[in-house]
Order: sequence, then C-alpha cells, then structure tokens
Amino acid sequence: MQVPLWIWLATVAGIIALLALSFFTHIRDAHEPSLKEAGAWTAFFVSLSILFGLGLTALWGRDRGIEYFAGYITEYSLSIDNLFVFVIIMSSFAVPRAYQQKVLLIGIVIALILRTIFILIGAAAIAHFSWVFYLFGLFLILTAAKLAFEKHGGDEAYEPNILVRTAQKVLPFTTEYEGANMTTVIGGKRYFTPMMMVMIAIGMTDILFALDSIPAIYGLTDVPYIVFATNAFALLGLVELYFLIGGLIKRLVYLSFGLALVLGFIGIKLIVEAMHGNSLPFLNGGEPIHVVPPIPTWLSLVIILSILAVTTIASLIKSRRDAAGSTTG
Repeated sequence: MQVPLWIWLATVAGIIALLALSFFTHIRDAHEPSLKEAGAWTAFFVSLSILFGLGLTALWGRDRGIEYFAGYITEYSLSIDNLFVFVIIMSSFAVPRAYQQKVLLIGIVIALILRTIFILIGAAAIAHFSWVFYLFGLFLILTAAKLAFEKHGGDEAYEPNILVRTAQKVLPFTTEYEGANMTTVIGGKRYFTPMMMVMIAIGMTDILFALDSIPAIYGLTDVPYIVFATNAFALLGLVELYFLIGGLIKRLVYLSFGLALVLGFIGIKLIVEAMHGNSLPFLNGGEPIHVVPPIPTWLSLVIILSILAVTTIASLIKSRRDAAGSTTG
C-alpha cells in the first residue's frame, strides 16, 4: 500500500498542530488539571483518534481500518502501562504537580521522534529481509515473559540506567527546581536543574518503550503510515490521561499480565507470518512453512479486546476486594 507524500506531510502537520493546541490552551500555564479538564481533553483526543480511523476505513477499506483500530488499541494500552513508569519517575524526582504537564508533553515529543525513527528502520528492514519477522516475534515473546512477572507495587522506586547515572555524575546539577526551567545560573555559572534530569530519564525510558511497541504494531499491519498514525494518536492526550487515571493505574494490578498476553499473541502471529513467507535456507529448504494458518487481523482485534477487557475487570474486582479486606481488617 503506497501512501502519497502529501498525506504523510498533512498527517505530520496535523499531529504537530494538535501538540501545539495542547501546549497553548492548557499546558503552557503551570497548573494541576482538574479531573473535569483532564477528562474533557482525553475524550477529545480519543474521539479524534476514532474519527481518523473511520476516515481511514472509508478511504482504504475495512481491512486497513481494522488494522488501524487493532494497532491503536494495542499502542494505547501499552501507553497506559507506560504511565505507571512515568508516575514512578515523577515521584522519585519529586517533580511539582504543576509542572508535570510540561514534562510529559516534552516526553511525548521525544517519544514521537524516537518511534518515527524506529518505524522507518523497521519498514526498511522488513522490505529487504522477510526473516525480520522471526526476530520481532521472538523479541515480543521474550518481552511478554518479562512483563508477565513484573510487579507494579506502590513502593516501587525508579532505578536510573547507566546513561542517567552518567549524566548525574558528569553534568553540574542543582538540587532545587527553578519552575519548569531546565537550567539556571548560580554565581555566574550555569547549572542544570533536576527538571533536565527528569527529561533525560523519560527520554531513556521512551527508547525502551519504542523497542516493544514498534514490533508489536508491525505484527498487526505492514503499512508504515498506519504504524505511525497509531503511535501518534496513542501518544496524543497522554498528558491528560496521566492526570485522569493517575490513581486508577495502581488498581490495574493485572494490566501488565494482560499486555504480556497481547504481546505474546502478536509475537506468535509474527512468527506464523514469517513461516508463511519463509526464505531462510536452513528452514524447510527456504520454502514457505504452512503448518499453522495465518491469523486474520479481525481475529487479532477480537482477541486483543477480549484480553484487555478481562484483565481490566479482574484488576478492578481484585482491587475492590483488597480495599474491602483492609477496611474490615
């Protein structure tokens, strides 16, 4: 499927315009948004994403539309899980609530840039090497196994990686925030504020997020434009969603397990597709392997929705029971 350049440019321009809209309407002025404000903006961006998907379906057909919605739901669910990590980072660096919107918006911009790079690299690799699906599939299955055993507890702390630790040692940092500024001048010398360290931490985390989100979406569609659109719309409104469900995130105790099932399923789907397009000479003499029939995207959408619905309901039931037990105890 070839997407004209002008559609790409128009979509990128639209995403930039929506980010600018967020910034100039309610993020530029430092404040902690109310639930009403966060809910209204979240509903706006989700509605916009659905309208985009319906328009894409009308232009390019039902199959492409299903690919978009399956990808969007998967990416949005992964983004919700990623919010938990953002909560930990914000808490660890004691970022004032009033400035957290700006931090998240910059993090989203970083994530969009990084994911676009990964999308283009992935598209080029798939176009030249069909066996890349084997690697993507195995990576997602390993990621799923790791995610299934992760525990999101309330006492979890952020552990900076080697790049963040190096920055902390090499760069001159102050211990106090200067509003939303990332640098300040003390005694004629320029220092970085803790806000810069938060940006570095979120940027490094975004790289890890992109490593599992991009292979996951390529397991549902082979169109780079749809891959980009699903990632962009999943990230839009994430700032507002952070404040809307900040307290709810800790109640989704089975979300990581549900996402692990989703990633594992997509990983298996990728390997099945790789087998049907097999060209590796040491597997079946380089001929396609038709042991398992390909998994249609509409079925993938049903399975993904079912997994997420069951794990969300189960999480809320368990959280309610735990809360009731602690009250009676």
